[in-house]
Amino acid sequence: MKIVLQRVAFGCLLAGSVVWASAQDSSAPAPAPDNTKVNQRDKAASEPTADQQKNNRSDLDITKQIRHSIMSDKSLSTYAHNVKIISQNGMVTLKGVVRSDDEKQLIEAKAAEVVGKDKVTSELDVKPAK
Repeated sequence: MKIVLQRVAFGCLLAGSVVWASAQDSSAPAPAPDNTKVNQRDKAASEPTADQQKNNRSDLDITKQIRHSIMSDKSLSTYAHNVKIISQNGMVTLKGVVRSDDEKQLIEAKAAEVVGKDKVTSELDVKPAK
């Protein structure tokens, strides 16, 4: 009886140690993403936003051509496929997050192929590595 009691006590001690050790996870929860700086930048009156884009045929065609070029490139990430393309009076602004500098440069180049490098403003950000 004494041996059984010792084994039960040892088992409880062992189980309690495992529970305690797992509760002592040293990794702190990751802070919530903060887009405050991006949101403040996008609120500036001089910065074009997607809702300000006019529905004139030439700007819509520019946006369509750039979007098609980006979406056709399956090597690009989902982030890259979802960048904002804002065309106003022949000028293009690119906004959003991409995975790497290479993706950023590739998207900028695709936009420049359509309207020319001097008509592209890039506000693309590279997603920081975890």
